[in-house]
Amino acid sequence: MMMQLKTLDPPPPPWPPGFTVFPNLKSPHRTLRFHQFLVLFLTFTAYSSFHASRKPPSIVKSILGPEVQTANTTIHVVASVFNSDPFQSSQNPGKNATGWAPFNGRRGPHRLGELDLSFLLAYSVGMYFAGHIGDSFDLRLFLTIGMLGSGCLVIFFGLGYFLDVHSFAFFVIVQILCGLFQSIGWPCVVAVVGNWFEKSKRGLIMGIWNSQASVGNIIGSVVASSVLGFGWGWCFVLPGTLIIIVAVLVYLFLVVSPENVGFEFPEMEIEMSVEAVALVDSEKVESGEEGFVGSVDEGVSVAIGFLEAWRLPGVAPYAFSLFFSKLVAYTFLYWLPFYLRHTAIGGVHVSHRTAGILSTIFDIGGVAGGILAGFISDLIEAQAVSSLLFFLLSIPALVLYRIYGSVSMVWNIALMFVSGLLVNGPYSLITTAVATDLGTQSVIKGNSRALATVSAIIDGTGSVGAAIGPLLAGYISTGGWNSVFFMLIVSIFLASLLLIHLVKNEIKGKLNEGKWLWFHVITH
Repeated sequence: MMMQLKTLDPPPPPWPPGFTVFPNLKSPHRTLRFHQFLVLFLTFTAYSSFHASRKPPSIVKSILGPEVQTANTTIHVVASVFNSDPFQSSQNPGKNATGWAPFNGRRGPHRLGELDLSFLLAYSVGMYFAGHIGDSFDLRLFLTIGMLGSGCLVIFFGLGYFLDVHSFAFFVIVQILCGLFQSIGWPCVVAVVGNWFEKSKRGLIMGIWNSQASVGNIIGSVVASSVLGFGWGWCFVLPGTLIIIVAVLVYLFLVVSPENVGFEFPEMEIEMSVEAVALVDSEKVESGEEGFVGSVDEGVSVAIGFLEAWRLPGVAPYAFSLFFSKLVAYTFLYWLPFYLRHTAIGGVHVSHRTAGILSTIFDIGGVAGGILAGFISDLIEAQAVSSLLFFLLSIPALVLYRIYGSVSMVWNIALMFVSGLLVNGPYSLITTAVATDLGTQSVIKGNSRALATVSAIIDGTGSVGAAIGPLLAGYISTGGWNSVFFMLIVSIFLASLLLIHLVKNEIKGKLNEGKWLWFHVITH
């Protein structure tokens, strides 16, 4: 029976081409730790380049859209951030030096929001298909295709500046295609990293590794802001070129699984199958080793079904919680530079370039938040509790940022950092450690091929929220930014509610294990 199963398995894929050029990088000459580091570096760099290429639209929003209306048409304005209407455009949009048709009219913010929607909706739809395809395709080649397509389309968007394109349909079509190619990235990198690292260290490792999103945002913001003065088209050309260069490195050197290079982790798979039970409060595995070994061998080459993955314990609550979490995170991602440009800070409106660079503070806080959330999750061994803690603290943080962020630059930077830390903490945790654990839990009997599908479901559902958030911000902001922040706070509250059941299960599980006795004392 075992021999029959092995004959059904496809032969291991050949070494990536780069290892043929540099044979000393192969496993007889290099340790497991070296290959793990190489995988972390390549996947980190790959997804950082994805995010760097997503940042330019937010940087150029204030260039493409209507200029802030002021009494004396200068940029030095003293106004109440609660009463001003920052989107009141000039009576003659054609004279708007910073506008770009068709985004510089009164409906400019609406169209900018619709442009975000076209990308993110295509991204979220593509995510569901990309994850399932990734379970049945060579992840290295699939990831390379996604990166090359994304890079070319990002550059193509920037060509709209050089070719003097003013067709809204052109920009929408490019964004839709780019969103589809970008959707390939996340399921691939999560599945690869999940193959190389054991669950016990995933919280902290994934927290550090998932900072690639924020690092990519920072790189994209700095690069795009730096070349903004040469024309907004360069803001797309450079990040697009970057992702193509990284795609070549991924194709040459990325090893998808340790088994492909002669390493085996039977102890890792056992640990993943047993310990993941605590994550979703399932019953502990009571079957013997024989059943486990057979199920692992049987699941090596079989991808889990889409609907079957949805029914896994914990997948739906985390997916819909991420829906609201990414709604908030991506609203900041796509609209924060625009908000900073059109909001007086200490009575002064900052320049386009300053607004773009200043927005990186939110992403720097996101890096710290992802690492901190992962560390806390490993420390208390409760991912839902960790996520809920960050969600609840982010509500007052956003209120304070809205009220006091305009007082001075120091207050704005400090509160923006804290907001980024708290908003991105649970977002990072759910999209990495949680998705990876759910994709390797004992309910599916060690079928690691389910990992890309589960990751795609969770992040794909979150990406629907990511698409809706920026669109709503484009419409709601024309009535004032108070309404936008109210939308963000309500979204975080709903994300928290969706985790309540999982939090109860985690706490109950810890008490049954004889842990967290302090919680029992406090609540009784």
